[in-house]
Amino acid sequence: MNEQELQVYWKDILNTMNEGLMLIGADGTILLANKALSDLSGYSEEELVGSNCSLFHSEICEHARLEGGAKWCTLFQEGTFNMKRCLILRKDGTWVPVLKNAAVLKAQDGKLLGAVETLTDITEIHKRDQRIEQLSRLLEDTGSFHGLVGRSAAMQHVYEIAERAAQSDAPVIIYGESGVGKELVAEVIHDVGKRRDGPYVALNCAALNESLLESELFGHRKGAFTGAYRHNVGRFEAAHGGDIFLDEIGDLPLSMQVKLLRVLESKEFERVGDHRSISVDVRIIAATNRDLDRLVAQGLFRQDFYFRINVIPIHVPPLRERMEDVPLLVRHFIEKLVERTGKRIHGIASETMDLFMRHSWPGNVRELKSALEYAFVIADEGHVEPRHLPASILGKDMIRQQIVPDTEGEEKKALLEALDKAGGNQTKAAEILGVCRTTVWNRMRKYGIQINKGLN
Repeated sequence: MNEQELQVYWKDILNTMNEGLMLIGADGTILLANKALSDLSGYSEEELVGSNCSLFHSEICEHARLEGGAKWCTLFQEGTFNMKRCLILRKDGTWVPVLKNAAVLKAQDGKLLGAVETLTDITEIHKRDQRIEQLSRLLEDTGSFHGLVGRSAAMQHVYEIAERAAQSDAPVIIYGESGVGKELVAEVIHDVGKRRDGPYVALNCAALNESLLESELFGHRKGAFTGAYRHNVGRFEAAHGGDIFLDEIGDLPLSMQVKLLRVLESKEFERVGDHRSISVDVRIIAATNRDLDRLVAQGLFRQDFYFRINVIPIHVPPLRERMEDVPLLVRHFIEKLVERTGKRIHGIASETMDLFMRHSWPGNVRELKSALEYAFVIADEGHVEPRHLPASILGKDMIRQQIVPDTEGEEKKALLEALDKAGGNQTKAAEILGVCRTTVWNRMRKYGIQINKGLN
């Protein structure tokens, strides 16, 4: 293409740009505008050309004009604006966030000709940043993120990745030990993501055998196998337009990995007993507590399937690696339990918190929640004390040194009082205690209590 032909087609070339572009004269008059700028601003090309660029009311430009000195805009003094974020006013009165780049144009003799500016619509980036800022403020206030609780750096990293993953359609896989809250992370990704208006369907891959798993995932036709008395819609079909959560994906049989790989690559599948392909728009969120790299090395997990699902990995830390979150979690669960049970429990004793902070939490957050649920069954009001906790939290030494002696002492005292009232008659003593005669006899032998045979 020669120079003459280029001059003929230059406008068409400019209109292929996704970024808005305008050429501005030295006095601020818009000399040229492309189609993208017209679409971005809402003004037609005829309305833009000949107008002053101040019609966009960009705060960066207004500030530059105020500080311009001898020039009407500091751009003509500084020479360039690079990657400046600002808002511009559209024709309809709405504001749109843009990324602005600008450069001064000069002739060979140094004479000022004007400037060229490009404006890129960053509405989605702006919304994402506002959302992250909003969530950050929420975390500072409550320490929670859509049901996930924790202010630790490790958990804030999880929140950030989950928020970004939610805006994508790429597969997500959540790694973590049992009880860390992988299911909650998956639900958060759906709830804050662009598929939140679509369905959220979950399935535990370890809960079913291979044949039932295929039917659950893809559905089946009537008569496809013994017991298939009617057509069945599978989880993938039910999740169309939304997200499907596949828990314990590390336990997925190799044959099912092949079929899921095809769904990921072609977005199609067949029901069991049917040869017609069904197209589906589903994003997969997977979770596992297993080491998939090791399973791949052992030949128990397909490498191609691993690479396909491991696009956005999220690692949820075990509770022992974020112990600073334990007090927050305790407060969160107690508030929920008080609301559910109506019990007048105001928190936990300092000795109880000491036990919690020393515990290794092999069952992670689920174990902490279960311990507090147990405590709410035992305690009626006041504070949760060590004696209200399950044995797994107390440890053998505390059970032996504190709880067992107290219990045995009360039991022996009650037995002696009952025998005294019954005049040594074990049957009557059993009635007083509300137990059977054999229990009284066993307790007497346990505590070395002897009475005259004539009394019995």
